[in-house]
Amino acid sequence: MKVISVCNVSKQFKTPKKFPGFKGALKGLFTREYTVKNAVSNISFDIEEGEIVGYLGANGAGKSTTIKMMTGILTPSSGTISIDGIVPYEKREKNAMNIGVVFGQRTQLWWDIPLNETYTLLKNMYDIPEDAYRERFEFLDGVLGLHEFIMQPVRTLSLGQRMKADLAAALIHNPKVVFLDEPTIGLDVVVKEKVREAIREINRRYNTTFILTTHDLHDIEELSTRIIVIDKGVKCYDGSMENLKSQYGYLSTITVRIQDFAAVSEDAVKAVFDGMKHSSEFNVKKTEDSFVITFNKQFCTVSDIMQRLFASFSVADFVVQETGIEDIVKKIYLEAGER
Repeated sequence: MKVISVCNVSKQFKTPKKFPGFKGALKGLFTREYTVKNAVSNISFDIEEGEIVGYLGANGAGKSTTIKMMTGILTPSSGTISIDGIVPYEKREKNAMNIGVVFGQRTQLWWDIPLNETYTLLKNMYDIPEDAYRERFEFLDGVLGLHEFIMQPVRTLSLGQRMKADLAAALIHNPKVVFLDEPTIGLDVVVKEKVREAIREINRRYNTTFILTTHDLHDIEELSTRIIVIDKGVKCYDGSMENLKSQYGYLSTITVRIQDFAAVSEDAVKAVFDGMKHSSEFNVKKTEDSFVITFNKQFCTVSDIMQRLFASFSVADFVVQETGIEDIVKKIYLEAGER
């Protein structure tokens, strides 16, 4: 079932144009000229209930503007948005009852009161029935370990504890859609994994839809079933992680250590691959202690390359590395910038 619909949405911001010097200042008093910036340009996508979608973009790409329109903070200049049948910027209060929001660098918790009192206040704000609240809290406590710090004032919590508490606060009223902005920023590896496990478990149990914006691409790989990439206000990719890697992550690298390394030239290794079908992206480079071979998986395989190397040299060791998600996203940004 479709829970989010974004249709041909654009957002422009007008800022008064400033002129230099005293004459420019006087001109600004009597003449209003504006600079118009297109933050988002004609974006469309639908998100099904229960999806975990990674929404990626460089700084200034327009992703935060899109999220603010979906949460009802901003109104689109054109186009329409629907969150579970509600237009968020027309019915902000009703929409707020239906969504949860976690901002990694900001907290929605009351700073000076114990965490358990914060949740009691949220229970009353969202008018959650006692039985539903108790069941929900017990589940969140189980996946996030809230009991370890539930009696502490929020100001005394560590960053990891506060992020868990914020996630629970965003989920206590059982929202259909949750927006996560940098949910693991600044956390150590162990706490990051616990937060990810909690998100996965909440998604499995309640079929909650998550929209994840982050610069930590490991979060995207670990959690997202679908990725939307935006650059300069324009959507430039929308699809699964598998398709993303297939479409943009076709380059692989083999790092090979060869015995008698110093006596083997780069040209000698290149000669081994003469006559083998490969693309123009095939490359061999000699480094300080190994040879690095870059190739397109669509034209040749690791097996093709290693068979030729084993037949010609005494190979001591080799490591195969796929194109990382960081490199793939960089490639998408570069291609979008060239359009």
